[in-house]
Amino acid sequence: QVQLVESGGGWVQAGGSLRLSCAASGSTFSMNTMGWYRQGPGKQRDMVATVSSDGNTNYLDSVKGRFTISRDNGKNTVNLEMNSLKPEDTAVYYCKAMRFIRPGHTNEYWGQGTQVTVSS
Repeated sequence: QVQLVESGGGWVQAGGSLRLSCAASGSTFSMNTMGWYRQGPGKQRDMVATVSSDGNTNYLDSVKGRFTISRDNGKNTVNLEMNSLKPEDTAVYYCKAMRFIRPGHTNEYWGQGTQVTVSS
């Protein structure tokens, strides 16, 4: 089993910065894509940023140029540096890890979520 623990959420004024961290423990071997997702009040959970095991990244259009995802495979951590935060970035942020098992079967693991609140 895999456990994901997020940290670094909090409250910040618009224009400020926060850094989210996610540490994976347990059976972390061969973990493939890791990433951050968010869910605002009354909204669906959306992908914010992902990073593959070989470092390829993908971002939600609205965070491009403001957020940076990074990953340390040796430490089994994934971080999200968030700059120029906007009130619309307010959400619960979740860490996600995926492990490819075989075609059509990928295991997914989620953290418990961390609240990010950006005030105007």
